Amino acid sequence: MWSATWALNTLVAKAKSTDWMVHMLGQSVGACTDATHGMTLAAVSLPYYEHIMPYGLAKFVRFAKNVWDVDATGKTDEQVASEGPIAMENWMKELGLVLNITELGATKDMISDLVKGTIVMPGGYKVLDADEIEQIFRESF
Repeated sequence: MWSATWALNTLVAKAKSTDWMVHMLGQSVGACTDATHGMTLAAVSLPYYEHIMPYGLAKFVRFAKNVWDVDATGKTDEQVASEGPIAMENWMKELGLVLNITELGATKDMISDLVKGTIVMPGGYKVLDADEIEQIFRESF
């Protein structure tokens, strides 16, 4: 509970930009299905990360190296960064997590509602527009 308090009380985010957009995407999926927030995050995070990676490349390189122990030897930053989400996906598969919104009950007929229900957050790596949000949801099927 102590860790959750610090993660969510915004104090650790003071004086820096934070990115909560993946949560907004997940919230919209949860509103249109009966899926829990954690399940929705698992289903939308990989397409979201692929979309924003060019805008936060240095953080994704750090994520790949520090979290997934990706070896950067002889690789470009783009190559290193792209291995992070791949390692994350493999781990999520090992855990048996849902990796798409179809498995949560979303249908392509819901895309318009998913987009409309997504609150766009300022800050982060890139402020998404409705077309980008739709693209991420389509890649989440």
